[in-house]
Amino acid sequence: MGGIKLDQNLTDKEQRKVLYRLLSYTKPHKKAIGVGFLLLFLTTLGDIAGPYLVKIFIDDYLLPNNIEFRPILALGIIYMAIQVAKAFLLYFQLVKFQEIALKIIQQLRIDVFSKVQALGMRYFDKTPAGSIVSRVTNDTEAIKDMFVTVIATFIQSGFLLFGIFTAMFMLDVKLALFCTLLLPIIVAVIATYRKYSSRYYLAMRERLSQLNAKLSESLQGMPIIQVFRQEKRLRKEFGEINEHHYQAGMKNLKLDGLLLRPAIDMIYIFALILVLSYFGIASMEVSVEIGVLYAFVNYLDRFFEPVNQMMMRLSLYQQAIVAGSRVFRLLDEEELAPGQKNAEGLKVQDGKIEIKNVSFSYDGETDVLKNISFTANPGETVALVGHTGSGKSSIINLLMRFYEFDRGEILIDGESLKNFTKDELRRKMGLVLQDPFLFYGTVADNIRLHDKKMPEEKIIDAARFVQAHTFIEKLEDKYEHKVVERGAAFSSGQRQLIAFARTIAADPKILVLDEATANIDTETEEAIQTALNKMREGRTTIAIAHRLSTIQDADQILVLHKGEIVERGTHQELLALRGLYHKMYLLQNGLVERYQDAVN
Repeated sequence: MGGIKLDQNLTDKEQRKVLYRLLSYTKPHKKAIGVGFLLLFLTTLGDIAGPYLVKIFIDDYLLPNNIEFRPILALGIIYMAIQVAKAFLLYFQLVKFQEIALKIIQQLRIDVFSKVQALGMRYFDKTPAGSIVSRVTNDTEAIKDMFVTVIATFIQSGFLLFGIFTAMFMLDVKLALFCTLLLPIIVAVIATYRKYSSRYYLAMRERLSQLNAKLSESLQGMPIIQVFRQEKRLRKEFGEINEHHYQAGMKNLKLDGLLLRPAIDMIYIFALILVLSYFGIASMEVSVEIGVLYAFVNYLDRFFEPVNQMMMRLSLYQQAIVAGSRVFRLLDEEELAPGQKNAEGLKVQDGKIEIKNVSFSYDGETDVLKNISFTANPGETVALVGHTGSGKSSIINLLMRFYEFDRGEILIDGESLKNFTKDELRRKMGLVLQDPFLFYGTVADNIRLHDKKMPEEKIIDAARFVQAHTFIEKLEDKYEHKVVERGAAFSSGQRQLIAFARTIAADPKILVLDEATANIDTETEEAIQTALNKMREGRTTIAIAHRLSTIQDADQILVLHKGEIVERGTHQELLALRGLYHKMYLLQNGLVERYQDAVN
């Protein structure tokens, strides 16, 4: 599935591959499917038995001045009993297939969601969030329609067609053979429809994915859109994608209008003319039983009804196959998060970090890190400073195992970073970003991250530790105060304080700070700096800093420039060098004249 391009039609082989893979999800439900098929078979028998009972009534008992009441009453009771039983069986059959379909889609969505969580950051760098959302929601919903209606309809139609042909041959072998000549024409119509509809449905699905991506981007960037008056441009872009989706939809509607019911109806009319002509010619030589004529015409009608149903369901089938190809393309995505060797029993004890000759590239061509080496001993704070694009965040991305690296080595307590389990690394490494993310829920849930085992006292202690307890106590429901999406109701500083409390509650051995005080006011920053000093005690800390005032007490400061460490030392040592760090310090402290002298 990974080889299917977005802009090409699905071949028959690829469609069969998708179908077989979708059907593999039915394996855990064999018993339920067996019950559903049994109910389907019984309802089909009811459909076939009805016309035959009417044929018996017309030919054997509908005689002038000689109507036998009891046999007719028995036939009527049997006929009504079959219809009532069929109605009940049909209800249970539909419920059973719906239940199976919902369980299958439930599992498929879990698989897709789990896969998304296992993907590496490279995948999210190149794939719009709205496109991923579309696959998890819209595409899986289209697949559900196939399991709910298409498969049941196709199986039922298959049973019905087999039963109808059997009944036709019982009534008149020659005429039944004539009717079989219509099958190649029907198959040709179905093949033509599948060939073109898959192309149009693929285009529609991709346009729908683009619509979701554009909508997601617009919602996330609404403040910027409104401030910079980008509404007109985005409306135009959204309208263009929407127009392409409309054009693909219209092409498919025209195809449906031509090859679905109208084409089959034309074949039906031709077949009806054939049957009536046959009986008309035959009646000139021998008498024709009216019941046989009625049953044959009725069976012919019932023959084309499932064919029509199958044709109408073909559109849902094609949508499901196209949607399935997109879902499986995501499930087959190989851009996974970096793997671990998972050495048994390996634990982070002291938190000593050694980075040795590490080089790294995001695109495989241009290195953003070049031969980086440094050591952070337990309890030490190592600060990374440098201009935008110097490689500070890339070092953290590698340390947190967001990206794989092939050149160089990163060690924790003397062991390769790749040898630890992911759980151990995540448990012993705490990360606080410049733009903290809060989940929908309560303040307490965001601190404990839904760890129900964490006692309330630990949550409160963590909040006190980072100076967050004071503002939380002023909230209407305190620690049970509701947090809206992304914590939009809180200030940037308040969100950052909650993020600090979350990290402290996890009690990591290694602390990673990505400009963690950037969104905090001066007064709050002073309190945070006090808390950070306590947080760093006994922990190895890697801190990215733009404001040099926040890392002056760091044990080691690394100055990066174009992916290389160009200076290293303490605050005072670096100032004495009068190099890049000295120039940055002068600029940030408003000493422009002295900066000009340093440059000259």
